[in-house]
Amino acid sequence: MLEVSDISKSFGGFRAVSSVSLTVDTRQIAAIIGPNGAGKSTLFNLITGHLRPDSGTVRLDGRDITGAPPYRICRMGIGRSFQRTNIFPQLTVFENLQAAFLVHYGRGRNFWARADALYRDETAALLASIGLAGQEGTVAGTLSYGNQKQLELGLALASGPAVLLLDEPTAGMSATETHETIRLLERIAAERELTLLFTEHDMEVVFSIAQKIAVLHQGHIIAEGRPEEVRGDPEVRRVYLGHGLTHAQ
Repeated sequence: MLEVSDISKSFGGFRAVSSVSLTVDTRQIAAIIGPNGAGKSTLFNLITGHLRPDSGTVRLDGRDITGAPPYRICRMGIGRSFQRTNIFPQLTVFENLQAAFLVHYGRGRNFWARADALYRDETAALLASIGLAGQEGTVAGTLSYGNQKQLELGLALASGPAVLLLDEPTAGMSATETHETIRLLERIAAERELTLLFTEHDMEVVFSIAQKIAVLHQGHIIAEGRPEEVRGDPEVRRVYLGHGLTHAQ
């Protein structure tokens, strides 16, 4: 479903991503891990069009999307969440998701229709799916951090993606919120037959959900495979010494 081939990106004299190749199969849950500064977010930005690569290609279901603008890549079928929560804090939870549907269906510039009357059923169904039913009228900026991340997930899902990229979906969450988020992601990926690619620092999260793991270090992929293969890789253990890889279950 997603194929990254020999992609590179430099900033000045610093090579943030160097000849990275990665494939994610249809409906697979895959993770990219690595220490801070490994190039994970840069790689996500290259895949989603927020950065243009110096070389290499990105393909979505066989279609070359390299360097296309983010809005076009979104319409092609890739949804994205960010490290920092990206919602409309002054709108209600319901209005956030309704706005996402309006844009997805091309109604964002329709000045002659009442926006609040459109896509109400779709919005209510998505609210229930992401676990925010009952909070429709809550101003988004007043939600707990975990609920804001759930809402951001809903915004990404409103575009009907085939592939979902999540940049550290549990960062800053409590242990309870983290557990709930893992279960939510597993359920939504199964229900919607999504291909899921995520980055994460919490190794327990990674090894509890990922079917495939790629390890990025200093812009290079140093290991890739099933969780048990990556866990036993000596180079990965060296890079993650003291980072909790040994004790991740």
